[in-house]
Amino acid sequence: MDLEEFNSTPADRLRPALAACCDVPEWVEGILAKRPYGDVAALTAVADQSLRELDDDEVDRALQAHPRIGDRAQGVSTEASWSRKEQSGVGDDPGARRELAEGNRQYEERFGRVFLICATGLSAQDMLTNLRERLMHDDVTEAKVVHEELRKIALLRLAKVVDG
Repeated sequence: MDLEEFNSTPADRLRPALAACCDVPEWVEGILAKRPYGDVAALTAVADQSLRELDDDEVDRALQAHPRIGDRAQGVSTEASWSRKEQSGVGDDPGARRELAEGNRQYEERFGRVFLICATGLSAQDMLTNLRERLMHDDVTEAKVVHEELRKIALLRLAKVVDG
C-alpha cells in the first residue's frame, strides 16, 4: 500500500499488518495514533523512535512472534511469509540446519529466549558466526543486541507494508 492508503485505512484493518512488523500492541497503537504521516520518512522516524523505546517486556513479547532461525515458519500469515523470505539464506543444507538447531538450543539455554537476528541477506554461515559470537555476550550486552535486531526487522517489514 502507498502512504495515502496507509493514512486512510481504518485502524482495525491496519493493526494486523503493523503487528506483523512488531507484535507489541503499544507500538502498533502509537503508529496508528500519529497518522496521518506527511511522508514515508516521517512514518519511519516515528516507528524507529518507538522501537528504540520498547522495554524488556515488550521486546520479549515481540520475540514470541519470531520462529527460531533455521525453522521454517508454517502457515499463510504475513509474518510466516516474511520470515521464510528473511531466512532464505539458511538454505537446505542439513549440516547447517543441524548447527543452527544446536546453536539455538545453546542460546535459549543461555539467555532464555529465541535467538533473533535480522537474517535478510545473510547466509547460514553468517548466522552461525553471529550466533556463536553472541553466545559469548553478557546478559546486558545481548539484550541490547536483541533489541537492535528486532528494530531492524520491524523497520524492514514496515517498508514492506508501506511501499512509498
